[in-house]
Amino acid sequence: MQVTSSVRKPLITGGKTVHDVTEDICKQVEGKPSKLWLMAFGISVVTLLIGLVAVVATVWEGIGMWGLNKTVGWAWDITNFVWWVGIGHAGTLISAVLLLFRQKWRMAINRASEAMTIFAVICAAQFPILHMGRPWLGAYWALPLPNTFGSLWVNFNSPLLWDVFAISTYFSVSLVFWYLGLVPDFATIRDRADGIRKKIYGALSLGWDGAAKTWSRYESVSLILAGLATPLVLSVHTIVSFDFATSVIPGWHTTIFPPYFVAGAIFSGFAMVLTLMLVTRAVFKLQDYITIEHIELMNIVIIVTGSIVGIAYITEFFIAWYSGVPAEQYAFYNRMQGPYWWAYWSMMTCNVISPQLFWFKKIRTSIAATFILSIIVNIGMWFERFVIIVTSLHRDFLPSSWAMFYPTIYDAGVYLFTFGLFFTCFFLFAKFFPVINMAEVKSIVKSSSEKTAA
Repeated sequence: MQVTSSVRKPLITGGKTVHDVTEDICKQVEGKPSKLWLMAFGISVVTLLIGLVAVVATVWEGIGMWGLNKTVGWAWDITNFVWWVGIGHAGTLISAVLLLFRQKWRMAINRASEAMTIFAVICAAQFPILHMGRPWLGAYWALPLPNTFGSLWVNFNSPLLWDVFAISTYFSVSLVFWYLGLVPDFATIRDRADGIRKKIYGALSLGWDGAAKTWSRYESVSLILAGLATPLVLSVHTIVSFDFATSVIPGWHTTIFPPYFVAGAIFSGFAMVLTLMLVTRAVFKLQDYITIEHIELMNIVIIVTGSIVGIAYITEFFIAWYSGVPAEQYAFYNRMQGPYWWAYWSMMTCNVISPQLFWFKKIRTSIAATFILSIIVNIGMWFERFVIIVTSLHRDFLPSSWAMFYPTIYDAGVYLFTFGLFFTCFFLFAKFFPVINMAEVKSIVKSSSEKTAA
């Protein structure tokens, strides 16, 4: 007979013990890759190689291969950059913020979401690097390094430079936070392995001995890193929004952008976490650790952030009308009824209407519905960035400079390359690293798992 708490639903089902947690997670790392994993990894590598053709062509010929024009100087590259940075938001939020608030439901999903953050930021970095044209000759100019070419320094007034500082700091802290959490689990795998695997995981575990003093230091450093990462979660997309908000382009220069972008980033980040976790849950048979309770709680976050994004859309229109500025009013009218009306209404449908379905418990606890809606949300968030960038630029202050933006096959190819890179990295991580944080899940086995009674 199953006996569960009447107050909280269990976060671990199946009556698991501490030993079961070790066996269930380690067998994914120690066993041979499944056919399903090989197929998914193969598709990712093929996608990566196809996209690599567009990357090589762009580097060889220059960014003139992209569909940029004089008016729409930022198009797919900046759209995809902001989209990938947004994807990387939920990982550190789940790990850092929820750790500080002592939320137990983060423990089964934080490892994969942290990895998602690392890979998403790497993918985002591809676009500004490629946009430099010949990054091997000038990428270092984005860093405030002393140089031998005279007193030439970066422009500290530029929000593009703030991007470099914020995102590189965010990436560094997230990487350390992710790796630190892996150390105890690497030690567990080390102790079960032999031969070359024992040496590899032994090196990765940094001499972990499991002593009380070691655990105390581990927990202290985790809290310090969480404290550092929490403001970074808010600052990174705030600074990305300044790329737009500090300009004078109609539709961009608005003070609502920082909170609006942060909410949108968390919105899209949680949707991608759900997509990946549902796939991981099915492929590695982790239904007892990634439960319906986890899925429902993440869907509630999506309802809240999706509603904030919807309010931001309405606020933008109201302020454009209230301002009395014709250029501002036209920018928003053009978004809704201009040549790119299809992108605007796709954005509204995916981002504002579809998440409201999660108000129904039956839908937010449905695996199939959650998977479909998580993908729809990320499609909508891509359209949001496209609408913000292209519709504000293709109708400039001067009608003589109006133009339409048409992406080329190379734009699509570079975007495809980042998808291949992301999923190749994620599938390698899921196979060779423990995809669930064993040490943390073990700490809640007694308090948050189903109990079996005779």
